[in-house]
Amino acid sequence: MSKNPLLAHAEVLCGHIHSDNEHCGHALSDADFIRYSRQVLLPEVGEAGQLQLADAGVAIIGLGGLGQLAAQYLACAGIGRLTLIDMDKVEVSNLPRQLLFNDADIGLNKARVAKQKLNGIAPHCTVTAYETVFSAATSAHHFAEVLQLKQQGKRVLVLDCTDNFATRQAINRSCIEAAFPLVSASIAAFSGQLFAVDQMQFPSGGCYHCIFPAQTRVSQSCSTQGVLGPSVGVMASMQSLVAMQLLLNMDRCDESKNVLLGRFWRFDAKSLSWTAAILTRDPHCDVCGPKEVHSSFDKPSKL
Repeated sequence: MSKNPLLAHAEVLCGHIHSDNEHCGHALSDADFIRYSRQVLLPEVGEAGQLQLADAGVAIIGLGGLGQLAAQYLACAGIGRLTLIDMDKVEVSNLPRQLLFNDADIGLNKARVAKQKLNGIAPHCTVTAYETVFSAATSAHHFAEVLQLKQQGKRVLVLDCTDNFATRQAINRSCIEAAFPLVSASIAAFSGQLFAVDQMQFPSGGCYHCIFPAQTRVSQSCSTQGVLGPSVGVMASMQSLVAMQLLLNMDRCDESKNVLLGRFWRFDAKSLSWTAAILTRDPHCDVCGPKEVHSSFDKPSKL
């Protein structure tokens, strides 16, 4: 029987892309080649990259407008494990922009409903749902599976899809302490924000606390300012795109060329324009300030 041309092409890609990846001795099944064919055909992904995604773990905190869409993108892209964290219940006002939910879900926990629906549309993704609030005190419990994957040498990261300032601060601190990459997105009215930080790979980019110190007054959110559903979709798509590129190591962490880490992106939904600023670390930040950071990938390093 002749080999599927897609399989042959992907095998060639595996020989040239991610040649140092541990998965080059393994192979995707024919069914997975077909399912993920459009990704596998990208030289930046290939078979080894797709296998790398299958080994990866992502924690998504907040299953509202951003989180429920990011969860769908990542699960359907072949991410092996998702951890969903949200204590909120589906409300009727969520439905115009949180398209994973419908009227039958009103009153049910968002993380639980998202898990059930993702199990149907992405059966190869293992999904864990926590129907509780995230805080510094609960981070060890919520991040247990992601930490285990990291200790096994797998790629992991965290998506902050919340709209609560205190929770964002807790997520940031927990990610710094655990040496997890963090991709944060938000939108209120017509103004969106997106950035990624990783203290192990790009310490000069700082952290969320460097940009928004704990004493910052933050009053805007989509619940108080309003928002259009497609605007939320833009930010969720971009957040998912950054996450996948980081998991695939498409940005090689060259500080002189890096575009994913160390950049603060603003989106103006009215003018459909993006602007970017370079992030710099606050040397006096009490979250990511000078201290030793330990990672399962690298030797201890002084920041």
